[in-house]
Amino acid sequence: MENFDFFNPVKILFGKGKIAELGNHIPKGAKILMTYGGGSIKKNGVYDQVMEALKDYNITEFGGIEPNPHFETLMKAVEIVRNEGIDFLLPVGGGSVLDGTKFIAAAAYYEGEDEWDILAKRAEITKAVDLGAVLTLAATGSEMNSGGVITKAATKEKLAFGNPLLFPKFSVLDPETTYSLPMRQITNGIVDAYVHVMEQYLTYPVNSPVQDRFAEGLLLTLIEEGPKAMASETPDYENRANLMWAATMALNGLIGMGVKSDWATHMIGHELTAFHGIDHGVTLAIVLPGLLTKLKEQRGEKLLQYAERIWNITEGTDEERKTLAIQKTEEFFQNVGIATRLGDHKVGQDSIDIISKRFIERGYVGMLPDVAAADVAEILESRL
Repeated sequence: MENFDFFNPVKILFGKGKIAELGNHIPKGAKILMTYGGGSIKKNGVYDQVMEALKDYNITEFGGIEPNPHFETLMKAVEIVRNEGIDFLLPVGGGSVLDGTKFIAAAAYYEGEDEWDILAKRAEITKAVDLGAVLTLAATGSEMNSGGVITKAATKEKLAFGNPLLFPKFSVLDPETTYSLPMRQITNGIVDAYVHVMEQYLTYPVNSPVQDRFAEGLLLTLIEEGPKAMASETPDYENRANLMWAATMALNGLIGMGVKSDWATHMIGHELTAFHGIDHGVTLAIVLPGLLTKLKEQRGEKLLQYAERIWNITEGTDEERKTLAIQKTEEFFQNVGIATRLGDHKVGQDSIDIISKRFIERGYVGMLPDVAAADVAEILESRL
């Protein structure tokens, strides 16, 4: 196992009715900016619960944060924070709202000429507005980590950022807030969480049985609980609770400590979202099977472990077992309702050429050297 430092200060308030406790965790007298997306929280009762819990606070609202939060939209909120003296941010929504609000928190104090440099140039974040979170969609893990991903609509760039100052002070996870979500968002979240685990697990062995078993437990939970969510005519609390907690644990840092992590699947997927607006979870389901096929030999040891422990594949040659494990993974994505081919989304060779060129210009893809910029075209072409 490699050396690591682990730090996660987020207080989790999990379960039914926990939104009512918000006032216990925000400083009295705080000026709050509540952020949200398209307004579904005003239809499903979550907004009313939050407002009741915070009736003694001064609250300004900022809605309209996109599913892939736009830099241009978020900068409008940054101006509100600066002009109104906001000292606490409360995103109420899914990962995009949380990611966007983390950017607002960092950008509000940024003193450089262009806040986009926080992402494009990894400009240093030295101060941030405090934030909490009320989660309404289980997917990204943003509720218990210090990073995010932002899109610049003007240039079709989707980039990541992060800093320990951006950990939420607390996050409320009430599974009932997911009841009104369309099934498409539930299934996207299942795939997103699954691939978050795979980015940290299916790389190279470093004698890390604790992390491996944690990761495998999360994968098995998602495989078991995902189809249940689709099969149930009405939301089941235990099912939604297990999915929500699995998604949080998939990206709160724990399973990535001391091991090799990748993130190439996410980097390639981000480009598909930026250019074509394809849901983030869907892009991951498209890319991952292609990437694993490309790296079948390099990551063979972990792929065989994954085949045996997750899919109970123990017979056949190494090549056959690895191939079947990748096939089973894609079938799982399809079984929860995801179309896993670029052709399903009307993406062709022209887009592949543009995306490939972008990676070649950057000179990198993920965090490991086994995926080169020149490989991106081959990976995507295998997914047509």
